[in-house]
Amino acid sequence: MAWRALQRCGGEVPSALAGVHQVRFASSGPLTALLGAASGLVTRPPSAYPTHMPLSGLEKGAVALLSLWGAFRDPRRGDLVAASGETTGLPALYAMRDRMRASETGRRILAERPLITDEVVAPCWDMPEHTFGGQYAKFMGTRGFLASGRPPCRFIDDPELAYVITRARQVHDFWHVLFGCHTNAFGEVALKAVEFVQTGLPMTGLAVLAGEWRLRPEDRALLNSQFLPWAVRAGARAPDLMCIYYEQHFREPLEELRLRWRIEVAPSAPQNTQKPPRRRAAEPPAAAAGSELAAGAGGGAAPAAAA
Repeated sequence: MAWRALQRCGGEVPSALAGVHQVRFASSGPLTALLGAASGLVTRPPSAYPTHMPLSGLEKGAVALLSLWGAFRDPRRGDLVAASGETTGLPALYAMRDRMRASETGRRILAERPLITDEVVAPCWDMPEHTFGGQYAKFMGTRGFLASGRPPCRFIDDPELAYVITRARQVHDFWHVLFGCHTNAFGEVALKAVEFVQTGLPMTGLAVLAGEWRLRPEDRALLNSQFLPWAVRAGARAPDLMCIYYEQHFREPLEELRLRWRIEVAPSAPQNTQKPPRRRAAEPPAAAAGSELAAGAGGGAAPAAAA
């Protein structure tokens, strides 16, 4: 009976042996798995892409704790927001990738891995104001944001998952435009709540809590009574926003896209509430044709969002 128990646990007992009980653990047994897990805590995986910074399990845990604390204390630290999103969001990233793989458009995005750069969005400056691209250019240009300004993914070992979180960061400002979210405290926190409903990334939920903590009591009451209920409703009503190829819809009217994608615009944000500091400064867009877009990528989803 002891031999059978060992066999069930991965051990192998030669039947030719008599009186001497020898056990050889198979390579797939529990002892090997335990040793492999322990090894992962102290050894680093090989580098998988140009910006990858391989970390051991213990190192990732330390980065997660320190970056979460730092990002909660100072949400303006985009590097800490990005690091915490990468080291705490793995289960959510797997779920996001699975949903993208189940969608025809999501599969195309994963296969082609488009990046939202200044060059890609430059044509938006010449588009009519009623189009999605025109409104995006107006949103970015008036704030001096750069589309290429997102921090690269560093701490996720799987290249495909690294792209997923990169995409989530880069489409953050598209979501600002679609949902009509201001970049003051109400707009940023409300949009992070939409992101949490859509993606499940822990960093987006933490951003909402940090935003609540930093608001004045009267602003916090307004956020909880109007903006967060809207965010939950709007995030649940919209389709999977990670499965939209936004770059192919720049020339379409914004209002038509909102109807097609079931986008509920955010409530009007009070203009006198606290505004977060500018995420980054940029030169005003040049008026000459062919100049680069001075548009930026703020928010969590950057290649987090926090995220």
